[in-house]
Amino acid sequence: MARYRYPIPPSHEITPRDVYARRRRFMKQAAAVLGATALPGLFPASALAWRDQVSEAEPGRLGTDETLTDRETATSYNNFFEFGTGKEDPKRHAQQLRTDPWSVSIEGEVRRPGTYPLEDILKPHDLEERIYRLRCVEAWSMVIPWVGFPLRDLLRRFEPTSRARFVAFETLHDPEQMPGQRRDILDWPYREGLRLDEAMHPLTLLAVGMYGEVLPNQNGAPLRLVVPWKYGFKSIKSIVSIRLVEDRPVGSWEASQPREYGFYANVNPNVRHPRWHQATERRLGERGRRRTEMFNGYEAQVASLYTGMDLEKHF
Repeated sequence: MARYRYPIPPSHEITPRDVYARRRRFMKQAAAVLGATALPGLFPASALAWRDQVSEAEPGRLGTDETLTDRETATSYNNFFEFGTGKEDPKRHAQQLRTDPWSVSIEGEVRRPGTYPLEDILKPHDLEERIYRLRCVEAWSMVIPWVGFPLRDLLRRFEPTSRARFVAFETLHDPEQMPGQRRDILDWPYREGLRLDEAMHPLTLLAVGMYGEVLPNQNGAPLRLVVPWKYGFKSIKSIVSIRLVEDRPVGSWEASQPREYGFYANVNPNVRHPRWHQATERRLGERGRRRTEMFNGYEAQVASLYTGMDLEKHF
């Protein structure tokens, strides 16, 4: 076959990514408006249309200028026990997970409960790219550019009642797709929870992408929680249920090993884990260890949530 060479344009003629994304978003929105006006019902929204928003996400206000973790590392070294206990197991086994279609139930102390397809969950939200530092209980950490939106934006849509004090989450339970659930590692399905004020904090994110792409299955596709000032086990993956409740929920790891995994799971270098020290951590991609920061470096933003609390007792 013949090969053709094309001239490479000078850098000043290349449209910046953010400008291109804004233009593309504008044209899509304009086309949608015109289509809805001229031919209502002829062009129904695609169930996968939200995926285009991930690559077009605008950088968020909250972030860090730290060096990003290499994408290959971030998608190959994971904790997701539904697919195995080894760090490489999730990437190896999660590809069989079917993430389309996907629905999420919003239940409990809300005025508008129901079960909604993922595209309806995401439709009203502008996705943003936010760079979070995410540390995990094994004392390793990453810097990941998540794509998503604040959880509080979703909760407000369903109008929590005055009785709502906590938010409980559940992961999909399907041992056929998730081979790790065939073993009694935990009491499946995986469960986690937050206080309502933690859930409503602008740093608490529902993520659908990372590195400008849709979430890989091993990283919690299609919808996961990101709570960057807490240890990683709080950031539940592959969410199918969000329930607002009056009583404090018990997370899966708290139920399994309450001496090691508390409800709050705030990053606190002053609390010694029963099996390892939390004063330092290992950043993937770096040599040696670094000092662990209180609340994972977000003390100025979130410390007020815990005023007056004994953070060694409420770990």
